[in-house]
This record gives sequence, structure tokens and C-alpha cells, in this order.
Amino acid sequence: MHFQKLTLAIVAAAASSALACTSVRDVSARDATANQQSAGQSQSGESNLAVAVNADTVPPAKAADTTKRGAGSHPTPPVLDSLIKGTLPARGLYVFRYAVNTRRLKHLIGIADSTEINAFVIDVKDEFGLNFKPSDPLLKKNAGSQARLTNLGALVDTIRAHGILPIARIVVFKDSVAARMNPEHTIRKADGTVWHDKKGQTWVNPYANAIWEYNFRVAEEAIKMGFGEVQFDYIRFPEPYKSLPQQVFPEQAGRTKPQVLSEFLTAARERFAKMGVRTTADIFGLVTTVGGTLEVGQRWEPISQSVDVVLPMVYPSHYPRGSFQLPHPNAAPYDVIHISISRARERDQKLGIKTEHVRPWLQAFSIGTPPYGAHEIEEQKRGVYDAGYDGWVLWEPGSRYDKFLPALEKTYVSRKKVPPVPRPANRLE
Repeated sequence: MHFQKLTLAIVAAAASSALACTSVRDVSARDATANQQSAGQSQSGESNLAVAVNADTVPPAKAADTTKRGAGSHPTPPVLDSLIKGTLPARGLYVFRYAVNTRRLKHLIGIADSTEINAFVIDVKDEFGLNFKPSDPLLKKNAGSQARLTNLGALVDTIRAHGILPIARIVVFKDSVAARMNPEHTIRKADGTVWHDKKGQTWVNPYANAIWEYNFRVAEEAIKMGFGEVQFDYIRFPEPYKSLPQQVFPEQAGRTKPQVLSEFLTAARERFAKMGVRTTADIFGLVTTVGGTLEVGQRWEPISQSVDVVLPMVYPSHYPRGSFQLPHPNAAPYDVIHISISRARERDQKLGIKTEHVRPWLQAFSIGTPPYGAHEIEEQKRGVYDAGYDGWVLWEPGSRYDKFLPALEKTYVSRKKVPPVPRPANRLE
């Protein structure tokens, strides 16, 4: 079956999967560019957002203790404190760069106030640079030319006051801005010149300690603004297509790809734990079921042991026909999520990890048929719960979730099955 072939021919599978997953992440970038003008037109009301969306609009259960303050004088209601510590699993929405700066954020806060949603994954740094005006000179150098928020800290405090966990999404190694500003820390070709991917983009070198430090300091500034969790995305190498020149990595010093990704995440976790914040990472969905290492460097065991939470992108539309013996995986959202996340749990248990350690990204967009709506969200959520977990995050590139609202419960109730529902024993053969 498909997953046996993946283990034996991982290069081709990784390339195919990576292209699919990357395409979804890139949609948000295109959407952000298309919405930049409309976001700029909304800036006149930007400074009033924290006032317009205030504690008076919060349902009693979330508003009860919004006057309590946490470290750094950031609002920390009891429910938020539980989310930051990980004792309450997060159910979140992705909030792309420009949605933070428009009335859409007010709308998203309203969704969280009236449903089970309790977390926002917010673009702090993406492929186009920072989404805030930094104070750190190193960050200023690598900020990029995209429009940046002047009041992100105030907006984060507003989000916190509503009992919503603000999660800082930080794109790490696919960083064209840092690559442009630090050409000495890019992936190279054999002749020493800069390597480019199929889209002509340059990537920073995952082995470069200077790149590590830059991303760590982005995270630290986000934490100081009030973000309660750091989520690293593009924790991987670019796809090594045979049609492209070989990738050469200065500073490699004999380390493998999985080893250096694990080292980066372990260093981050140790550093941010001292600030009271957990470290999480996005990975390809295939990593949960493939036994070996994808050519982009991701393997379940090293990554899982290096972070507080793993977020596999198990979008059903990204699995080839025949995966898990399913003729059309996109039409079987429950099966895809249940099988893939059950396998993640099984692998974690072998590592001695038995906590709420897996929080999958769920598909809130349509690629092919059937189109995705509330029913498909409900089926994916059911797959998560039957696999033994309570947390998940919805990915919709433009942060438009209204069509999926019927799938969201009005209050947060633990739904995970204890013990979990066993996955079909033969589906990974």
C-alpha cells in the first residue's frame, strides 16, 4: 500500500506531500497580499479595537476574572492560565497577518466568546518578515518591508482578557527576508552560490546558529508582548527535488537533518520554559504514520520529544488516493484524522508521553471534492476525540470561519474518548 512504498521510497513521497502542504500555507500568503489594501483602509479604527472589544462583551464564564494580571501585567483569567500551562487543551483558529489589523479580529473574538474556541494562532513572523515593530536591533535588521502592526501588544492583551490563548506562529527556515539580509547563512549549491527552490526562493540554513538566535529573539519579544505559546512553522528543510541542484549546508558538522531540527526545538523549549511559555511545532501530517524520516528532515520521534505539543497538518485533501486503504481520503475526513492521530498517540506512548501532546491542524478549506463545510469539521473533530485527544486548530487561509460555525459547540466540553477508540488494525499495511 501507499505507506509501505513511502517507507521504501521516501524521497518521492516527501516531495509530493511537501508540495501539497506548502501550497496550503502559501495560500495564506497570497490572501494576505490581496487583503493588504483593505487592511490598510481599516487602520483608522485600529487604535480603538482594544476599546471596542472589551470585557463587557465577554460571557460571564469568561469575564469573571479578567482583572487578574499575570507576569508582565498581561491579563490572565484563570481559563487562560490553564491554557498557558497546558492543563486545558486548546481549540483554536488560525489568524493570518492582516486579519489581526482589521475588524475581522473583533469578529473572531466574538466567535471565541460564544463557542468552544479558546486560542488564536497569530502570524508574528511569516515568509514576508515580522508582523510587528520590534525593539531588538537584530529584529529590526530582519523585519522585512511588509506592513507591520504598531499596537500588536495591546491587541494581544485584549485577546488575553477574553480568556483566549494568543499563540505566536513563527515561520523559521523558509524565510526569504532573513535569507536576503543574511546571505552568509543561506543554503548553498556545490559551487558555493546560493541555492533556490522551484519558486526561486532562498532558504536560510537550519544549521546556522545565527538563524536560531534570530528566531529565538523573535519568540522572546512575542512573549514579552503577551503571547502565551510559541509555535514554530516550517521546521524543515526544502524539498530536494532531483531537478534542482544539490543542497549544501555550511555549519552542518556531521549532524543529520532530524538531529538539527530536534536540537533547535530542544534549545527553544529550554529557553522559553524559563519564561513560563510552552513550545510547539507544525509538521507534515504524513510524519505521524511514516516510519522513516521525510527528506525534509521531519521524523516523529525526535520532534515529539523536543516540544510540548506537536501539530501535524493532517488535512484529508493532502493524502493521495489509496492512503489508509481509502479510495478518496478527502471524502473520508473522520477516517484520515482518526487513523493518523491514533498512530501519533501510539508512537508517543512508546516514548513514555501520555499527555495531551498532539493538537492536529484540521482542514477548514476546500481542495477538490467534496467541498468542506460544517459537517466535515465535525467529522474531523470526532476523529480527534476518538483518537484520545481534546485539542485541535482550524486552518482557513483567509481566517474566514462563518460557514463552519455550526460545527462549533457553544461551550468547551471535553470530548476525548477514554480509552481511545482503536484504529482499524490493517489500515497502515
